[in-house]
Amino acid sequence: MKAFALRPTLTGLLAGVCLLSAVSVSSLALAADKEVTIAYQDMMVPWRYAQQLDEAAKETGYKVNYRKFGGGGDVIRAMASGNVQIGEAGSSPVAAGLSQGLPIQLFWILDNINDAEAMVARNGAGISSVAQLKGKRLGVPFVSTSHFHALMAIKQAGLSAADVKVLNMRPPEIAAAWERGDIDAAFVWNPVLAKISASGTVVTSSGKIAAQTGIATFDGFVVNRDWAKEHEKFMISFTRMLAKYDAMYRANPGQWTGDTAQGKAVAAISGGEPGEVAAALKLYQFPTPAEQASTKWLSGGKDAGAVKSLQATAEFLKEQKTLQAILPDYSVGVTDQYVKAIAAGK
Repeated sequence: MKAFALRPTLTGLLAGVCLLSAVSVSSLALAADKEVTIAYQDMMVPWRYAQQLDEAAKETGYKVNYRKFGGGGDVIRAMASGNVQIGEAGSSPVAAGLSQGLPIQLFWILDNINDAEAMVARNGAGISSVAQLKGKRLGVPFVSTSHFHALMAIKQAGLSAADVKVLNMRPPEIAAAWERGDIDAAFVWNPVLAKISASGTVVTSSGKIAAQTGIATFDGFVVNRDWAKEHEKFMISFTRMLAKYDAMYRANPGQWTGDTAQGKAVAAISGGEPGEVAAALKLYQFPTPAEQASTKWLSGGKDAGAVKSLQATAEFLKEQKTLQAILPDYSVGVTDQYVKAIAAGK
């Protein structure tokens, strides 16, 4: 009788299976709901230390996947495919992505590029000014901030894009082409910038071009707009973490060298050499949350500095026939929601 009493009926067994299946599906959905893929590049920035510590996962309880890409254009394409929810990209690829109608929003300024991207001419190539690029081979990652400023510098020098052999190369490809002697100059960022500068001369930089034209470039974090709405708490925690590591660097830049845990993490995640970290970080400017929550960067709608930069970038890229159409207002792709939330102590 005891054995019989414990034997389940077919109806009860099916009900149990259905219940377990429902629980399993629910658990899988919950697990997927708390998972995010973040795209990053090889720039040397303070939050690389947080990546190595996996702090985003620890702070939020999410499973955080990191995927490395060779340029901002690749990041934007991955976000368009739905494979990436949050990604690092420069102002140029962000402007291009928004112009193409992608549902992305810029929510954090990773860095003001300043002199961290530069045009370097190979020693012996006979190039000491941008004007001398005529007929020369220039390597640059297309649809990147370096590409944008390279084209702008070429125009400012009185040349057309047709006067220079502008070659589309990702940073590792630039390094390899430089070693082979296949290019005369390159416009790129660290760690490749440091490598080619050892046998070349800096002709101009993004900082100098910005000073001459009034159009700065920056790297930022963008997020899929719909995903962000569903994961507001994660977004606030993640933004707070970014602010924390930038503040750590600003408070004590001397602690970010190739001999410290912070500096070693930056080198390891970016793919550079530890000895290059301190010099590379000094080339950037890292805006505070208060600056980001002002009209200087993310706040103010059309008057926000980032919006103006995206608008100017898009207009220039359309002029250069890199974009077919542009938006009337790029503030649709910029939000100050999360920087304001952390400023309010949320």
